[in-house]
Amino acid sequence: MEHITLNNGVTMPALGYGVFQTPPDETATVVTEALRVGYRHIDTAAAYFNEAGVGAAIAASDIPRDDLFIETKVWVSDYGHDQTLHAFEKATAKLGVEHLDLLILHQPAPTRWDSTVAAYRALEELHADGKVRAIGVSNFMPHHLERLLETADVIPAVNQIEVHPYFQQKDLLAANAEHGIVSQAWSPIGGITFYPGWGDGKRSTLEDPTIAAIAAAHRKTPAQVMLRWHVQEGRHVIPKSVTPSRIADNFDIFDFALTGEQLAAIDALDTGVRGGPDPDTPRDAFFALAIPEA
Repeated sequence: MEHITLNNGVTMPALGYGVFQTPPDETATVVTEALRVGYRHIDTAAAYFNEAGVGAAIAASDIPRDDLFIETKVWVSDYGHDQTLHAFEKATAKLGVEHLDLLILHQPAPTRWDSTVAAYRALEELHADGKVRAIGVSNFMPHHLERLLETADVIPAVNQIEVHPYFQQKDLLAANAEHGIVSQAWSPIGGITFYPGWGDGKRSTLEDPTIAAIAAAHRKTPAQVMLRWHVQEGRHVIPKSVTPSRIADNFDIFDFALTGEQLAAIDALDTGVRGGPDPDTPRDAFFALAIPEA
């Protein structure tokens, strides 16, 4: 496993395991399988409603806590200083841990910006108190980052964003790099282009002929090629699967390397078309989603 060093000196595995859209009653089983395969970084979120399942898998494993890297996200309904401090308590209780390795804000929520700033202040406090090893954000665009950094004392260590071959957000990647922020790719293999309900009228990255040709040349799967593309370009990835064979395949990306020409060929696939929601679109009803107590 390769590792990435964050801007505060904390290291994390270059490859994590994500549980977005994993049903709560299946989460413990699939996370247990991921840990068995060798994953040590697990990414979840309060709004996924499956933190307890991640915690059950952690509790059932014999892996020392210091060998695990646990990341979760605060949902918008828990933004605000005191509310976010309580969100940490809810998350750690569900996960069954005393500290978190990475805690991030799930959305910029520009229509609730004062609450977003207050929530980030709470993250800074948790970081200063040693309860969280690193803090960050998710779905922040360059203008959100600039606005946050006007008042922040701690530069985010990570910005988790939609990045895959068909939507590369190169300006945002450059903005993250300028501030020493690691770009963490959600939907790193373009799952947003083929998930049920999202894929209508969209091309699947898994069926792209350029990626398929590169995969054939390396005797790897298209998913493995896309994950390797991210890692070689310095991004962190958190692929999601509930299928044991694919969980294992997604982990097996450290025994080959893409050529410069192959990296450039994948870079050229960018369509500029976002697959997921625009972070600037007001979604007040969605943001009001209540996160239950532990």
